[in-house]
Amino acid sequence: MKSAFYIQLLLLGILSTACSSDDQRKDAVARVFDKYLSKQELNRAIPFGLKGEDSVEFADEFINQWLKQNLVLHRAELNLRDEEKDVAQQLEDYRRSLIIFAYERELVKQKLDTSITDSEIVEYYNQHPNNFELKSNIIRLQYIKVPLKTPNVDKAGKWFRSSKLDDQEKLEQFARLYAVNSLLDDKNWLLLDDVIKEIPLENNLKEIERNLPRIIELTDDKYRYLVKVSGFMVKDSQAPLEFEISTIRNIILNKRKIMLIQKMQDDAFRDAWNENDIEIFKK
Repeated sequence: MKSAFYIQLLLLGILSTACSSDDQRKDAVARVFDKYLSKQELNRAIPFGLKGEDSVEFADEFINQWLKQNLVLHRAELNLRDEEKDVAQQLEDYRRSLIIFAYERELVKQKLDTSITDSEIVEYYNQHPNNFELKSNIIRLQYIKVPLKTPNVDKAGKWFRSSKLDDQEKLEQFARLYAVNSLLDDKNWLLLDDVIKEIPLENNLKEIERNLPRIIELTDDKYRYLVKVSGFMVKDSQAPLEFEISTIRNIILNKRKIMLIQKMQDDAFRDAWNENDIEIFKK
């Protein structure tokens, strides 16, 4: 598969260089109409160090691919209109866009200021409240999920309700020993749909929405769940800042990229104009 991809790349170059002279006819290993593939071109295409049967197999595949591509090219040239075959401008536009993109990417890598303060994030959030409407319900919670017959679950429930440091340490140890899954840090907001895949909260949502914070113990046919919900926000309300920090960072960085590239373009224009390197001719 890798060699086939390598062959495709090589053929793209050879398609434009194969000739039809008498000299090449004598040294040819394949022909398509008036185009010839020379032994020299074939030898250059074979990867260094490839020998024996592998080399023969590669050469056969290369020749077959060269024949097929040139046959398709010949058919295309016969059937396409002249304007459809004129790809020079398209190639030049593509080359130009690639070079500009590479330069802009390097400029951004070297010059972009990626440091963003908390105050900048808060300022952007406050100035654009309509941009941060929730598309789904979100929730902030802690939970422990353990098998039904797990020992000391009642004690874990007491530790779960306690704010004492010693009880919290016992709870963390319990989770490490017995939990199928757990989350004991409720700093981050989570999508409710994702949480419900892990915890059967569907029947408790109205109760949770009315009364926060809320501690709930649930069971199903396999597991017991200790859940402490500290936050709940419904779809279409304004998303909390903590939920949008990553998005706001990306927005600010993208704006800086645009400004940096625009400044580069303006500076290039100004410098060239001052040096008489560009002119605009009146029509």
